[in-house]
Amino acid sequence: MMLQKYIAKSPWVFHVNTGGCNGCDIEILAALTPRYDAERFGVKLVGSPRHADVLLVAGPVTHSVVEKIKRIYEQTPDPKLVVAIGACSMGCSVFQDSFCIDGPLDEVIPVHVYVPGCPPRPEAILKAVLMGAEALPEILEKAKKGELPQAPDIREKIDRYSKYKSNGSGEASE
Repeated sequence: MMLQKYIAKSPWVFHVNTGGCNGCDIEILAALTPRYDAERFGVKLVGSPRHADVLLVAGPVTHSVVEKIKRIYEQTPDPKLVVAIGACSMGCSVFQDSFCIDGPLDEVIPVHVYVPGCPPRPEAILKAVLMGAEALPEILEKAKKGELPQAPDIREKIDRYSKYKSNGSGEASE
């Protein structure tokens, strides 16, 4: 419990780039620059998942990165927090119907926080990391009980977005 208190005050993040257009990666790096001053909140970028408290995963989940993502997740010490950054990692992007996409990130590893957008703003990424780190004790307790939700509101938005894209008229079809 003591460790969780310190993680909430100083989350160390590891950035996982799975491909895509790299728009989210640019925004993640922007969130960590002096302009947004993430270090005042204790947020630091680390070079190894073995030193991280938070995994920031950006990009679509392709066949070639599934095993790498699982390995990185396993290398990250508990307690850990996974943040899905952008539409690609949530499974609703320009790549969603591609033959090489395995699906959303939460089908490969457990995801605790979602940051929608294409790409999301640096402020949103920073807020997600801080709120997720603060809620880490509660998230871990729910995970132990098997009560973590699979973000139905995000799934609902993905379905609406898919219908919107397939309709092409600018309105969601039923």
